[in-house]
Amino acid sequence: MQDLIPFALLCFTSFFSLMNPLGVMPVFMTLTAELSEDVRRKTARKALIVSFITLCVFAYAGQLLFEFFHITVDSFRIVGGIIFLIMGMDMLQARLSRVKVHEEDVKSYVEDISVTPLAIPMICGPGAITNAIVLMDDAVSIDYELVLFGAVFLVLFITYWVLFFAGNIIKLLGETGIKVMMRLMGLIIMVIAVEFIIAGVKPVIFSIAASLP
Repeated sequence: MQDLIPFALLCFTSFFSLMNPLGVMPVFMTLTAELSEDVRRKTARKALIVSFITLCVFAYAGQLLFEFFHITVDSFRIVGGIIFLIMGMDMLQARLSRVKVHEEDVKSYVEDISVTPLAIPMICGPGAITNAIVLMDDAVSIDYELVLFGAVFLVLFITYWVLFFAGNIIKLLGETGIKVMMRLMGLIIMVIAVEFIIAGVKPVIFSIAASLP
């Protein structure tokens, strides 16, 4: 139980920072501006269901991808850390990450915005997918796996209610408040990025050191 609590906190904070509900919210409002409240809520529900299924599939299929492409978890951690750093830098500047969404995706009309760009790549972007694969590799038992998927569900549940009350939250926080929250989450995600890179580089350095005469 003592080991599960830090793992649960890592899962929740990393997924919450990567999915960034407050960062998604203004774009969600833009994409659904012409929709009724009922349709807007249905769109949010569908987007979150698609995101949950996508993360579950990648979490379980990640190891198969590693074996097929001969990729190590350590190299994936390093790449994931670099992705997180890029996202964190953008969030520290209080703007949506270039990795997650492009300006043309926001401005152009998308036939089914609940799947793309809302679910993929905004909510369930490369950072969240990488996080799911790496944390699944760290899940050493069924208890850890349940904690992992429970954290994903909890973050998506919170995201749904953030989108549900998007209009009220934007009015309450204002532009300054949203930027402060985005910068805070950007700082958290950059710290996680450094931890990922260190965790990926350590085994490589030890392996090189062990092979030296």
